[in-house]
Amino acid sequence: MTQSTRPIHLDLWRIRLPIGGWVSILHRLSGVLLVVAIPAGAIVLGHALSGPEGFAASAALLGHPLVRLVVVVLVWGLLHHLAAGVRYLLLDLGLGLERRSARRSAWLALGAGLIATALVLGVGVLA
Repeated sequence: MTQSTRPIHLDLWRIRLPIGGWVSILHRLSGVLLVVAIPAGAIVLGHALSGPEGFAASAALLGHPLVRLVVVVLVWGLLHHLAAGVRYLLLDLGLGLERRSARRSAWLALGAGLIATALVLGVGVLA
């Protein structure tokens, strides 16, 4: 029997992920956030469409600072998920597979999600 040189325990806090790894983790996290937010969004929308009182209550809820922060995170999640998803589709097509291109596209996807979020917030969609 030979002794394995593989680590028995991985210390995940000491591992330095490349930017592509971070984009991948954030892509998965943003997808989970978006799926989890669907029922809450449907409930708030249904309540807002129930009548003037429901609309006023929904508007008051969405005006709360903590809820606004959640909405900002969800907007980022949607835009990051879109940008990273386009990156993965291009990678699946065989475009940008070289290390330098893959790293550049990861930074581009990360930046595009953040810039698009800033633009959406700057336009006043959530103001």
